[in-house]
Amino acid sequence: MNIMRLLLLALVCCMTSTLMGQQLSLFTQYRENATIINPAAMELDFLAFGYPMTVGASYRKQWSGINGSPTTQTLRFSYVNPGRSAANLTAGGYIINDQTGPTGFTGFYGRIGAVLGSDVEYSGLSLALSGGYVGYRVRASELVLRDDGDVLGSTDQTQSHPDVGFGVYFYNTVGRNDNQIFLGLSVPQLLGFDLTYTNEAGEYNVQRVRHYYALAGTILRFRNDSFMELSAWGKYVEGAPFNADFNMRYQMNNALYLGTGLSTAGNFHVEAGVNLGPNSGLDNNIRIGYGADYSFSSFGPTVGGTHEIQISMAFDR
Repeated sequence: MNIMRLLLLALVCCMTSTLMGQQLSLFTQYRENATIINPAAMELDFLAFGYPMTVGASYRKQWSGINGSPTTQTLRFSYVNPGRSAANLTAGGYIINDQTGPTGFTGFYGRIGAVLGSDVEYSGLSLALSGGYVGYRVRASELVLRDDGDVLGSTDQTQSHPDVGFGVYFYNTVGRNDNQIFLGLSVPQLLGFDLTYTNEAGEYNVQRVRHYYALAGTILRFRNDSFMELSAWGKYVEGAPFNADFNMRYQMNNALYLGTGLSTAGNFHVEAGVNLGPNSGLDNNIRIGYGADYSFSSFGPTVGGTHEIQISMAFDR
């Protein structure tokens, strides 16, 4: 569960607490944000289409039926040097903003690493670090603690801390159809620390803990230039149950792609989009996608659906 949801529930009950849980942002179209999940990951534009540079943005509205539900915005840049040396550069960065009611955070990150392999367009082992700064905020005057209207305080609370992540990612081209497999492990939040906010009404504490992620999948190519992408995203953090998303996406031999998936948290999702590239007469590739989740968890479908849109542009150089 997202830590912001836990925070809102816990603050209603008490003024001093220690909170643990899923603290990083969730994604429906997680393959579009692979380099945020794992700093060593390769973009889909590189694996599937051979483009070494990508710029992208996404917007996610979770639980649209609830006022103040989580929203997430990302802006990312990725580059891999497709040379022929033993170690090739991978680099990039991203900005992420997450808001749930009166609580939220904004992070600025850069990442850099090396891709080991004789021909990284077809196979490689990527090792990368991410580093940045993340600021947490609480609008205390909007947190109502009891039915009588008392609030936590009148002063907004903010704290900022450095952040470091690490990832490893392997990919390989196999078979006569140039099918691909990929597998990655990452800890995008290595630095754990306690966020303690105090004011005249008391104090509360959010303990930030490490998250452990796994990405895995395959791209199966067909003779008509279409392909199927099967992928999974596993998530574990101390204090919360293990969760995994499973996704299937079919790229047609024209611009359109369709996808669907399930998660162990009780979510069903669908997605659709277009790739406007060489098949549309363009030198570069523009991808526009939409994803939607429907929750069948213990909260029930009444929490409302989740909607996510993303757009990215990939360049040959």
